[in-house]
Amino acid sequence: MKNKYVGKDYFFAFLVTLGCSLFILYPASTDISLYNTGRENTVWGIFLMVGYLGFDGFTSTFQDNLFKGYDMEIHNQIFYTTFCSCLLSLSGLVLQGHLLSAIDFIIRHQDCFFDVALLSTVATVSQFFISYTIRTFGALTFATIMTTRQLVSIFLSCVWFGHPLSFVQWIAAAIVFGALYTKNLLKSKPTKPIIPSDENGGDSNSGKGIP
Repeated sequence: MKNKYVGKDYFFAFLVTLGCSLFILYPASTDISLYNTGRENTVWGIFLMVGYLGFDGFTSTFQDNLFKGYDMEIHNQIFYTTFCSCLLSLSGLVLQGHLLSAIDFIIRHQDCFFDVALLSTVATVSQFFISYTIRTFGALTFATIMTTRQLVSIFLSCVWFGHPLSFVQWIAAAIVFGALYTKNLLKSKPTKPIIPSDENGGDSNSGKGIP
């Protein structure tokens, strides 16, 4: 991408990684969720989380570069992105042997077509909003919006599903979102224009008109 990163960028990346790791490794002891039965999948979960953050960050940045470098329409990019996603999803179903069971489930529960259509429609509309935001305002603004969405999603999940947050998780969330917002604020600060100084040490017009 021809982007150069300085020390503070690596520092913010370290803070985000640290916060996400603490959030997963130190759940609340009073969490009664069925998924909080052990930490045998913690390493795999961290791997998936790192992969998600990496690919998600690359996608928005790469889309921003495509919009800036080429005269590309939003619907074209959405089509090719969705087409590649369909191929990857289909390949995963085939390799894991879940394709036939998925088709059998739809045949036996035909009432799920409405839910599938609703979810697909909402996902498609969201892709238009995402692509429009990246093309109009850039990947930095989109990252800020997504960070806010993640924060709201975490708190809604805790309230709706009864997942309490431990003290360490609160600290971890503060580290992650604080680092992201601080980085975005530092990048969004306008730079002061550099006023060229007069090499002659005075007004260049001061000597005009003097015989």
